[in-house]
Amino acid sequence: MKRFVTQGFRVANVAITLLAYLFLVHSPPGLAAASERLHAGPSSWQNDLAPIGPQDWSEDRAAHLLERAGFGGTPEEIKQLAALSPETAVDRLVAYHAIDNSHLKPFDHSGVHDPGLEPFPPSRPATTALARKTGEALGIQVKSSGNRRLQPVVNKFFYWLRASMLETNRVGYWWADRMLRTHRPLEEKMALFWHGHFAVNESKVRDYRKHLRLLEWFQEHGSGNFRDLLLGVAQSPAMLSFLDAGQNVKGSPNENFAREIMELFTMGVGNYTEQDIREAARAFTGWYYDDLRFVVSVGKHDDGPKTVLGQTGNFDGIDVIDVILAQPATANFIAAKIYRYFVREELSVGLQQQLGNLLREYEYEIAPLLRTIFLSKDFYSAASYGTAIKSPVQLVISTYRKLGLDRVPGAPDFNDVTGALGQRLFYPPTVAGWAQGRSWITPGLLLARGNFVYEVFFPNISFIPHDRYPRDGKIRLVDRKIAQGMDISTATVPGGIDTGSMAESNMMADRDEAFNTRYGSYKGWQMAIQRVKPIPRDTARIDLRSMVLNAELTTVEQVVDAFLQRFLRVPVEPAYRAQMITFLEQELGTQDIQAAATYLEEPLRLLLHLLMSAPEYQLG
Repeated sequence: MKRFVTQGFRVANVAITLLAYLFLVHSPPGLAAASERLHAGPSSWQNDLAPIGPQDWSEDRAAHLLERAGFGGTPEEIKQLAALSPETAVDRLVAYHAIDNSHLKPFDHSGVHDPGLEPFPPSRPATTALARKTGEALGIQVKSSGNRRLQPVVNKFFYWLRASMLETNRVGYWWADRMLRTHRPLEEKMALFWHGHFAVNESKVRDYRKHLRLLEWFQEHGSGNFRDLLLGVAQSPAMLSFLDAGQNVKGSPNENFAREIMELFTMGVGNYTEQDIREAARAFTGWYYDDLRFVVSVGKHDDGPKTVLGQTGNFDGIDVIDVILAQPATANFIAAKIYRYFVREELSVGLQQQLGNLLREYEYEIAPLLRTIFLSKDFYSAASYGTAIKSPVQLVISTYRKLGLDRVPGAPDFNDVTGALGQRLFYPPTVAGWAQGRSWITPGLLLARGNFVYEVFFPNISFIPHDRYPRDGKIRLVDRKIAQGMDISTATVPGGIDTGSMAESNMMADRDEAFNTRYGSYKGWQMAIQRVKPIPRDTARIDLRSMVLNAELTTVEQVVDAFLQRFLRVPVEPAYRAQMITFLEQELGTQDIQAAATYLEEPLRLLLHLLMSAPEYQLG
């Protein structure tokens, strides 16, 4: 099926999308054959956890390791890793704490949080009810008289919702930049794994600081001891907020966290009973937070005897975590999930048992398990090689990394792009996180992937940064009406209502209204953008012309082959390679690269867009 790119189209034609979809959904035999051409190990290596030897090491396998244990690498980075022994190369990635990463700076807070915001009410009605009852909410006093006495309180409520959301977006950019620029790629790759495993969503947590604290915990403990990691997550304000810890009290336990810790975080379905969940929930009663501090409310904790997974005692939450970790199913479940993330989705029961045994042998230390996996013959076998569908974050960061960028550009918007592709950081779709694998690929998502690449190479000149201009058309409409001099009641009348015939009732509303929610939503945005620092909106600094000329490539064929080697982990079909050669030759009007040196950049960008829109580019 013919594939082509034409300037002016956002991506190649629909045929590309359909071909890619069929390729990825029905691909295992074809991928295995492609992997053999990419120097994958023999089929006998599959499921073999024995380490490879120095004779098995190569640049291609170093590239595979960088792709899976990080976000890919430039040719220079791959050569450096390949020059080491396999053991030293793996240790450089896994034992990363000794590597200097001081060029990465801590998150730069905008200073948007005010002490009076805590504890933040669960809703706008709860906020106004508190203000009516006490005369104050969110650190704002109720006006003693006049119209809209509660309006400043309502404004403050919406301010924090907007400010936290915008600051969360900035945390996403900060993290993406760390993924791109880090000297410790596995540190960020593990943080990304745990972010999906222990999923919490800003829409419910509504506090960027809690997300940042949890992310920093993942970065610090991501390859450390799983017990330490799990305990820190269980006591994190982000998780406690997300799973309704405030409702888990003695005499009326809330089972949310107890259920998720067993089902999603440790053992998996089928390894516990509903009674185990009920009893474990009692152990976690009273666990809560005060702003950013973990606290235990002694009066709300059930200190009576409980029976969990066959063990009985006056358990608290820490005790229950230790009971869970003692279950063989826990090590098997965690080891298998780590394996699926880094190697391949399919693994046998026997291999899962081996991995679980190793994790127990390592006393739940993650780093030794990772070292075993990354050195194993199985990791470099044909079944594991070039068969992983890149997640949206992996796709975006690896694209920038292989292009040699030194920072994540502000346009296209990182959060918008990854969100459109199905993986917006800090907004997982469910408590189970993201489904991974083939869930990333549909015809529509492949089209969006191509659009992302196009906007990197050909920036959208009408780009609107949504951290300055809200998407909500109702808020923008109120803004325009206020700017035109309308009073609050007129400016906030819902669309479709005749403001002229409503003039008299609006005046009455101005006299009688306690607050105006639509106006509060508008004011919240206005107040937030005054304090939240903007995301820099530079475009990607790409110079493909210099990349080609510095490599002393002289023919169209050499350029195509160099791009295929640099950017793909799976070889394209010979016919498609020939089409790309023909395409570039037609765009340049010559086969001689030096003859086209003065106008080389745009044809190279078109070529790379064509390559990155191919189904093979979605695999790593």
